[in-house]
Amino acid sequence: MTKPPPRILSIAGSDSSGGAGIQADIKTIAMLGGYAMTAITTVTAQNTVGVQAIAPMSGEVVAQQIASCIEDIGVDAIKIGMLHDADIITHVADALTGVKAPIVLDPVMIATSGAALIDPQAIAIMRERLFPLATLVTPNLPELAHLLERNLTDSSQMAQAAEELAHMTGAAVLAKGGHTSDARIIDILYQPGEDARAVQFDHHRIDTPHTHGTGCTLSAAIATLLGHGQPLEHAVRLGRNFVRAAIENAPGFGAGNGPLGHHAVRRLD
Repeated sequence: MTKPPPRILSIAGSDSSGGAGIQADIKTIAMLGGYAMTAITTVTAQNTVGVQAIAPMSGEVVAQQIASCIEDIGVDAIKIGMLHDADIITHVADALTGVKAPIVLDPVMIATSGAALIDPQAIAIMRERLFPLATLVTPNLPELAHLLERNLTDSSQMAQAAEELAHMTGAAVLAKGGHTSDARIIDILYQPGEDARAVQFDHHRIDTPHTHGTGCTLSAAIATLLGHGQPLEHAVRLGRNFVRAAIENAPGFGAGNGPLGHHAVRRLD
């Protein structure tokens, strides 16, 4: 009998252009052999050059979507992306309390332009309610700096910050180094606990503007691999390989920061 695919729930915003958010998550989950379910937090009108409109869901509707999936289909792993506001964050936390599945939280807080995407109160509630539920948190450098209220520029500072955030929250932290000044892309995974350890992953920078949705894709890939039963470190390694391959196979769509080529990824090693 064929083993059923892992059931992966993405709780995130919708990207009308298909490059990020729920759409990127569904593509990633499907390409990695998972069964994708969604709880949409926000509807956006956006493309490769920016966001033109945004309409958040009510927290109650988001929570109902989560319950509809988990109570009937079940869930093997959860990815959380853009949550927008305190109402949504509170309802998501309530809906996930007691759920026995790994949770990958991508704390979408800072836009590429540097603008904050959620208000300070919402960030505080996210730290208080969602971080303790997470198996892994995946901040990029601006988000990590914002969470710790300090300036971060290179991988040595990022490593220390990842360790500090992990001990503060109890969750493993994957600090993403795409925004650092280092010559290569360096990501650092810190896992707290009795056998606390840090693992560094790195690869060459790919010279391309087509990186829209890399954070969404990475967190969805790691969640899917965890749903398959992979250990965290290996799930991160394979997830990074998936993202790199998707960047290398980007179709070149749009006038700005274009989408990845999820469909073209054939191997992860």
